[in-house]
Amino acid sequence: MRPRLVLFGDSITEMSFQSGGWGAALTDRFARQADVVLRGLSGYNTRWALKVLPRAMEGAADADPAAITVFFGANDASLPDQVSAHQNVPLEEYQSNLRAICGYFKERWPSTAIILITPPPIYEPARIRLCRDIHGVDDPSRQAERTNEAAGSYAQACISVAKELGHPVIDIWTKMQEFPDWQTSALSDGLHFTPTGNQILFHEVVKTLASIGFSQESLPSDLPRYREIDPKDPMKAFEV
Repeated sequence: MRPRLVLFGDSITEMSFQSGGWGAALTDRFARQADVVLRGLSGYNTRWALKVLPRAMEGAADADPAAITVFFGANDASLPDQVSAHQNVPLEEYQSNLRAICGYFKERWPSTAIILITPPPIYEPARIRLCRDIHGVDDPSRQAERTNEAAGSYAQACISVAKELGHPVIDIWTKMQEFPDWQTSALSDGLHFTPTGNQILFHEVVKTLASIGFSQESLPSDLPRYREIDPKDPMKAFEV
């Protein structure tokens, strides 16, 4: 059986199999070596994810997956006094929920590596424009429903939980802001990823997977490759 990677998160995970997405790139990279299983829940925060966790994981894997990414926080960090207030989860509860989610996976799949991913940075002007387009309110003083400062606080909280539990963590909030013009080159609407943003996360995931021994170089290919088949005796390659 091929090893499995399970991707669990919000819309940035759900959209990761779109053209240019980081999940699709993982599937391409590990073709013939591993299966990538998508469990993305657009709009969800850690409170809702924890509530549906057993149902969300139905059919994800019979045996322990090699690794699972847990990528929540962008919605938890929504401001409690703005239009997305119903998605907000207080910081301490966010951390508690992450611990519970990780605990569920560790109990269900003891040998699975759990990789936490922080919420990404936020470009507030783009979020304000999006809210204006959706709600039809052209108010120059309007505040974004998410801020980069709040996302940074949740990113640090995620890192803290990962260190506490001994799990690898990808600080995409910090990493993405190292790139020139990240506000528009990496983010399509101030939150979700462009192909460039997807590539940034993809490379960080690949690097983190390699650090736990999961890489193209270390994984065997499933079934004989074409170049391994002898033209003079093709069937010999399929002998077990």
